[in-house]
Amino acid sequence: MGLGARIKAGLAMVAVGAAVAAAAGPAQAVTDQEVLEYVALGDSAAAGPLIPQQDINLLCLRSDRNYPAVAAEALGAKLTDVSCSGATTEDFGSRRLGVLPPQFDALKPSTDLVSVTIGANDSGLFQTALTCVNFLPEPFGLSCSDRLTSGGRDRLAESVAQWAPTFGAALAEIKKRSPQATIVVTGYGTYIRAGGCHPAQPVWARDGDYLQSVMNKISAAAREQAAKHGARFVDVAALTVGHDICAAPEDRYLEGIVPAHAAAPLHPNEQGMAVVGNAVAAAAR
Repeated sequence: MGLGARIKAGLAMVAVGAAVAAAAGPAQAVTDQEVLEYVALGDSAAAGPLIPQQDINLLCLRSDRNYPAVAAEALGAKLTDVSCSGATTEDFGSRRLGVLPPQFDALKPSTDLVSVTIGANDSGLFQTALTCVNFLPEPFGLSCSDRLTSGGRDRLAESVAQWAPTFGAALAEIKKRSPQATIVVTGYGTYIRAGGCHPAQPVWARDGDYLQSVMNKISAAAREQAAKHGARFVDVAALTVGHDICAAPEDRYLEGIVPAHAAAPLHPNEQGMAVVGNAVAAAAR
């Protein structure tokens, strides 16, 4: 049965399952054979650190209202979420922190849908962003973009270029382990608008523009590799325009240096996760 048919069957099961089970009794309870099997892989942009409620496994800071949970609910799917804050592509095939199983271990031949969000930690972008904070206006401070592009090199752009084929190999491995699965890759958001909003968010305009350009490079590389490996792509940057860290708190999908909602700094909040989750569900259909 194709994925579209499996999704329809899963939604139908959700709609009628309770009624059928009540009428039929325990011996004739509805089976879950047609329920979509969904595995979510990724980093903190998928896991949702500090968004209530957090998973009991605090090593990953994973929320039960992250985008995989939203997508699973929309699809009537059975979710296995192994996304983990701080994850890199290496953690797909290796133990994280020497304790957590490789994320690939969650994949099965019967898996129908896989979502993937990864790449920002491979380049160290989130960590770098914190070094770009300048509370005072120019020239009273140091520019992180100047430092990272000194000597005619762009160190983060180079790291993204090196990561791209690694990500392509990861997508190939997903397909090998779950050959029936539809793979949905997401990019990253528009975290800061052109020119920024200093001092409301304490990042100089040129540094904010630089950081967003690197984020866009990661998303572009992910889109390219997704196309090469038969995966679908969700453009989170487009979904979050106008809902960046400079937006009014009630309009933000992404939190700033000091969060206005229960979420980690420079990460999606619950509202942002809902938007991305619904987009992933739509891409999977």
